[in-house]
Amino acid sequence: MAHQNENCRMKHLKVILYSATLWVVITSCTDYDKKNQRFVFTNPEDTSSRVLERYKYFIDTPVCTDDAVSGCYKGVEFVDQEYAEKLHLTGTDIAHNYSNMISRYVGDHLKKLYREGKYSKVDLKRIQMTTRGMGDGDRYVEYYIRIPIVKTSKKKAMTGFDHSGGWGHTPDLRQRKKDLLKGSIVKWKKLNISSLYKTPEGLEEYWIQWQHTSLQ
Repeated sequence: MAHQNENCRMKHLKVILYSATLWVVITSCTDYDKKNQRFVFTNPEDTSSRVLERYKYFIDTPVCTDDAVSGCYKGVEFVDQEYAEKLHLTGTDIAHNYSNMISRYVGDHLKKLYREGKYSKVDLKRIQMTTRGMGDGDRYVEYYIRIPIVKTSKKKAMTGFDHSGGWGHTPDLRQRKKDLLKGSIVKWKKLNISSLYKTPEGLEEYWIQWQHTSLQ
């Protein structure tokens, strides 16, 4: 009887170990996607999809406080055109697309603060951005950005935010201004634009804020 119980325990233990091993294998072979944070790995044997997951990157969900919006991107600098279309990027420079994300979060956060009566604007003179590892040959970059927010009067508060940037070339600020001003979004057609920010590795950005006609 004792021998049968021992065999039962051994079989039960094997089932537990097998299940645990299977779970590790499954989770290690799937993409990681939580709050916009993704790791994507190449699987050269998987030819079932039209575009193979062949890039590895990490997209940090921007952190918003009353003092700043900050976040980082870590991964490949560029992807091919087909992959860019699959991810709905504005270009193949996937790392630079993080500027689009941070801009969207800043704009939404400024609107939220305004509605709460916490009138604020971006301090365009104290923006921090780094692009460690860009262009050093391994095609990998860590792009960190911090957008500081300061309190102001209701009259001077800003509720819109965007950027005009480029990697390895000066951004077309003239076209960006034209795009922003062609509608009726910007109050009084007045844009508040930063000086040109440059990182040693070649990222160039103008940061732009404004008041919304419909909100203010």
